[in-house]
Amino acid sequence: TENPYEYIELIASLPPKDREIVTLKIVGGLTQREIGAVLGVSESRVCQIHGQAVVRLRGRLKSFEAADAGLET
Repeated sequence: TENPYEYIELIASLPPKDREIVTLKIVGGLTQREIGAVLGVSESRVCQIHGQAVVRLRGRLKSFEAADAGLET
């Protein structure tokens, strides 16, 4: 997708903790260690949640692009 608002919509559709971590990483530019300190979780937990969020975003982006193209998923 080329519309930045569609990316915002995709990120907004994430569960709250996932959304917070993705936002802190992308918008805030924080490292996983810094995000862990902000949220009170370990760096490895941030890594896990971020990885899950990326998988979710990829799946939703694929579905979103298929819908844009008029395809069924």
